[in-house]
Amino acid sequence: MVSHREQTPEMESDHRRADVSVPAMSCGHCRTAITAEVERVPGVTGVDVDLETKRVTVIGEGIDAPTVRAAIDQAGYDVA
Repeated sequence: MVSHREQTPEMESDHRRADVSVPAMSCGHCRTAITAEVERVPGVTGVDVDLETKRVTVIGEGIDAPTVRAAIDQAGYDVA
């Protein structure tokens, strides 16, 4: 069983998963830009960008929500 601790209503993370809301995502370019930037974060093993729900789910070892947020910001998008 994976334990999650809530940081905000839009974000939860532990050492295996981080979920963030990115309201401005709307197209394939958004998905590509965010995926490319987040995949560069050490420890990330998977990135799922859901344009319909405006959520990014990141899987990996040793990842944390602030690092994921910074990568999404670097891609040019604001995290809610």
